[in-house]
Amino acid sequence: MHPRPSPIAASLYTLRDMNVDVIILHGPHGCCFRTGRLLENDGVRVVTTAMSENDFVFGAADKLEETIKKVEEMFSPKLVGVVGTCASMIIGEDLKEAVKNADIDATVIPVESHGGFGEGDNTEGAIMVLDAAAKVGVIPDDERERQTHMLKLATQTEKTRGMAQGGYIKPSYGDNKVQVARTLLESFERGDKIAIVLNAKKETSYLFSDILKVPFGEVYQDNKPLIIANLDENVGLSRIRQHAVNIGKELSDDGVTIDEVTGGLDEYPVTGEEAARIINEGNFDMVVVAGVPHALPVEEIEAETIAVTDGPRLVEPLKKLGYSYVVTELDAHSKTLGTDHIVPSDFGEILRGLMEF
Repeated sequence: MHPRPSPIAASLYTLRDMNVDVIILHGPHGCCFRTGRLLENDGVRVVTTAMSENDFVFGAADKLEETIKKVEEMFSPKLVGVVGTCASMIIGEDLKEAVKNADIDATVIPVESHGGFGEGDNTEGAIMVLDAAAKVGVIPDDERERQTHMLKLATQTEKTRGMAQGGYIKPSYGDNKVQVARTLLESFERGDKIAIVLNAKKETSYLFSDILKVPFGEVYQDNKPLIIANLDENVGLSRIRQHAVNIGKELSDDGVTIDEVTGGLDEYPVTGEEAARIINEGNFDMVVVAGVPHALPVEEIEAETIAVTDGPRLVEPLKKLGYSYVVTELDAHSKTLGTDHIVPSDFGEILRGLMEF
């Protein structure tokens, strides 16, 4: 019942992860305005065909062809994405035909997405991009199949454990961050066995990785936490792999060792299960899970647990799953778009402050 990300926005982000130079939204100039503006911070040019009321009746194929040609003239791109919107797809605009008629030198990925595609799940838009990209040879079929599988698992996770379970979920900002930080530090002081899990996705990993940089090992030299992270540098689209490389190098430069790598940043629906297996074999007293904590089966873990999430509407589901504490990091996407390094998180800064570091 509450608003959720649309397939159109997911299409835009997935094209961004393929390192397209320009995205053309075939629709009104206000469609996905915030997403389009944010992606500009990631080096992607986003333009629209600015469909108007007359176009909803008579069509706007000519506008799309003109915009594609104008994009070539202005930006000389090598890779372009053309994304449908509710307006253009409901009236049956043919993106592929317009791309063919424009006949520009760049490789063009036409994505006939709209807000209600399939069941309206945002992952449907990402899968449409994968299918279209495979058809024009941008990605191989085996990678399309792997990512499609992961996206379907992600949808299942959200519908069974996250904010897409059906009813309205009131936003909540979780537990008091200072009190939760004190609880975590008291656990270190007692000598409890502690694990910190990064189970994050895409660029938000730059924010959730910040907790791995908190100098627990320097302050509590006899009680270093086990660090588990889904930072495999060899999995995913080129931009996603680069995020893992950037984070891994920065952590290494800061003297942080990742003890267990569970998979890649786009494998978060399954890397949580691997993290839980590692934790259960180690008999930990305190476990911190940052990023997508609802993808980790916390109900199988016998320990105090802290979830660090970016979703106010995930607080209630995370509590129901069994997390002892939940803290929220707001605006994770806007804080991490366009960056190539770890950015400070609220929870990380509070921990450093309490440790006087």
